[in-house]
Amino acid sequence: MELSPSAHIDTFCRDRLPPSEQWPELLFDLPELAYPARLNCATVLLDDVIEEFGPDRRCLVTADETWTYADLLRRARQVAQVLVEDLGLVPGNRVLLRGPNNPWLVACWFGVLRAGGVVVTTMPLLRAHELETLCGISTPTLALCDHRFLAEPASGVPDLPTVPYGGDTPDDLIARCEAKSGEFAAVDTAADDVALIAFTSGTTGRPKATLHFHRDVLANADTFSRHVLKPEPGDLFTGTPPLGFTFGLGGLVVFPLRAGAATLLLEKASPPQLAQVVRDFGVTILITAPTAYRAILGAGLAADMTSLRRCVSAGEALPADVWHGFYDATGIRLIDGIGATEMLHVFISAADDDIRPGSTGRAVPGYQADVLTAEGTSAPDGESGLLAVKGPTGCRYLDDPRQSKYVQDGWNLTGDTYIRDAEGYFWYQARSDDMIVSSGYNIAGPEVELALLAHPDVMECGVAGAPDTARGMIVKAFVVLRAGVEPGEATAKSLQEFVKATIAPYKYPRAVDFVDALPRTGNGKLLRAELRSWARGDSAR
Repeated sequence: MELSPSAHIDTFCRDRLPPSEQWPELLFDLPELAYPARLNCATVLLDDVIEEFGPDRRCLVTADETWTYADLLRRARQVAQVLVEDLGLVPGNRVLLRGPNNPWLVACWFGVLRAGGVVVTTMPLLRAHELETLCGISTPTLALCDHRFLAEPASGVPDLPTVPYGGDTPDDLIARCEAKSGEFAAVDTAADDVALIAFTSGTTGRPKATLHFHRDVLANADTFSRHVLKPEPGDLFTGTPPLGFTFGLGGLVVFPLRAGAATLLLEKASPPQLAQVVRDFGVTILITAPTAYRAILGAGLAADMTSLRRCVSAGEALPADVWHGFYDATGIRLIDGIGATEMLHVFISAADDDIRPGSTGRAVPGYQADVLTAEGTSAPDGESGLLAVKGPTGCRYLDDPRQSKYVQDGWNLTGDTYIRDAEGYFWYQARSDDMIVSSGYNIAGPEVELALLAHPDVMECGVAGAPDTARGMIVKAFVVLRAGVEPGEATAKSLQEFVKATIAPYKYPRAVDFVDALPRTGNGKLLRAELRSWARGDSAR
């Protein structure tokens, strides 16, 4: 595929795109997807919105402050100045971002893009060795890090130049920004220059880096958001997904700003707190996982959220009983959807009268979806198979042989098993790989296994997803202990705490079973299907 001339001086990302023959087929059938060859998504989402709606409308809201669009634009330009003038950033350099959802993280994101850099936004919960792995793959030039989260980069990637923000030290990014004029012309990037690297869990335990272009950032707003969510300039968004997830980036930054709306950023919120801020701030669009909606219902708080007009559920399958319960309490039809980091955001969904509770929905305008047999042919309606999708976005792994597994015959294969009915609605059946989806978080079982195996009391272990009413699934570990170690609650607690300290805490096994042996083949390979059966309680151990 022919690419436009790049504005990137550092060609790391361009050089590591998959071969063109391994790309998925891309579709740009909608007129709004006809992007110009030169495009910087940061200017489209800020400068162009200001030109249309004016600079003084609210943009980013927290419990303590409100930034206008002009405020965000000025600070993004100042961040770009610091990056280029003080830190020597050149277009194409990668910049690691680390922090919770707040306005300065968003300003950093826009500043990097305005400077022609490539954003690598990470979860603040990641531990040192996880950051070391991500940095080894994406090779960032520097990091911008919330001052409260400096310890992990310092220990995991000690040689990475890191600028803190939000603290009171002389080198703090915010103090540096105050010394800048805020005058910075955005780099004239190509629409197909890489804007961001997003990481997705790998079923082998090694994360996969997905490369997304400037036009991709806009494409999800111009498909799912525009045609299904349908935000309005007066809307106030909020939600729980971290901006380090593409689900959060789209739903809490790109979608509201593309529409000239505002977003309420929450660093952390339990379901009751989420319901409270919806009431207190008059939130109109809520984006979170089914787990949160279930908890809000269970606490009897749903009926009080009267300002809401749209709610999005994604990250895991939405149970029909949660959909009906929320509708009965609020009159709001939850918008379900499935997306993938490889695709950037949601590509199957439905809203309003098109919703069929229990179904994920139909292909979003701009996308095509199918269910494929093991032979790669279209499965008849009503029969299960692999979900396949194509559209204006698609999988491009950074220098990763798994590209040829995810993309086949032009289709992106998401790793989900689905059934399509005669009306074109898609019904989720299961994951078709070893990914565990718990409360909207994707957790790779082998990664948890590696963490457990580092504990001196663990001889062998296997990890699978177990059904859970509250979280959809939980991580369940089956552990063979070293001789002489007593199984029991104390040992399980010790292993859980060890995993929490080794990898991001949300990945720890919430259930631990001690077993004498794991199911293996004659040549010693772990029988993962049998392990999943154990976790479901379908077969005896």
